[in-house]
Amino acid sequence: MYKTIIMCLALISLASCVQEEHLKTVTFKVDMTNIEPVSQVGVKGEFTNPPWKEILPLTDTNNDGIYELTVSQTTAVSTVEFKFVHNGVYELSGKNNRALHFEYKPETLMYEGVFDNPDAKQTTK
Repeated sequence: MYKTIIMCLALISLASCVQEEHLKTVTFKVDMTNIEPVSQVGVKGEFTNPPWKEILPLTDTNNDGIYELTVSQTTAVSTVEFKFVHNGVYELSGKNNRALHFEYKPETLMYEGVFDNPDAKQTTK
């Protein structure tokens, strides 16, 4: 009986550790104006299934050299890492991945960067 009570308490405590998932909508923007010629711009990261295997394409619909993509996903994670890619080649070779930082609530974010430059801006809409 004592073992059963301990087991039940352990299961209840583990179940309460599961975080609720929230919808995250992220617009990625990458400035490609310093790259010639530009083709096949995308983003790869921890948010695809399986992670880092799929390139999500970015497009420049207004021909301003800024490539964009908006994605939505429910998640309970606080950070996801990613890199922009051009013609299948990762940017920031030998440098840290880029990172999105989330709060524990539904969010709409914008991530703006310049290809192969680690400086970037993350804003909440």
